[in-house]
Amino acid sequence: MPNIKKDIADNFGNRLRTRVNGLLIQEDKVLMIKHRMGEHSHFWNVPGGGMNYGQDAKHNLQREFLEETGLEVEVDAYLFVHELLDPPLHAIELFFEVHQVGGELLLGKDPELGDEQQLIEEIRFLNLDEIKTIPASEKHAVFRGINSLNDVRIWKGYFNFGNNSIK
Repeated sequence: MPNIKKDIADNFGNRLRTRVNGLLIQEDKVLMIKHRMGEHSHFWNVPGGGMNYGQDAKHNLQREFLEETGLEVEVDAYLFVHELLDPPLHAIELFFEVHQVGGELLLGKDPELGDEQQLIEEIRFLNLDEIKTIPASEKHAVFRGINSLNDVRIWKGYFNFGNNSIK
């Protein structure tokens, strides 16, 4: 049985990462991915991931979307930045709105991890009511207090939604 928490720390932790995240909204639903974070824990977030050196944010986000979802997207408006600081994880997350231009929705893979270490469990479009039923600890802080899907489209600036474990 793989040690998921160790795999996450080894592959993504103990360093500052810059991540890109894409908000794809279709028919009043946002595309979200359910990640396995431990034996009995999960985490829902929009598609995205770490940036590769030498590749701009737009192309990194397009690559991540294709890897995780099978969808080809165009990157639209920059929305906001969020800082995650929860050791061993520390990330600066850039959020963009995207729209689909091709591809077919499928459960993708994280190329940094082996087949037995994959974290992506489920991918689907969720409406606001479905997002609200997910426990706060199991969804990205951005989605914990929203009252409409439009909320994340109108935020501008830097956000830290109280997720920092460093005091």
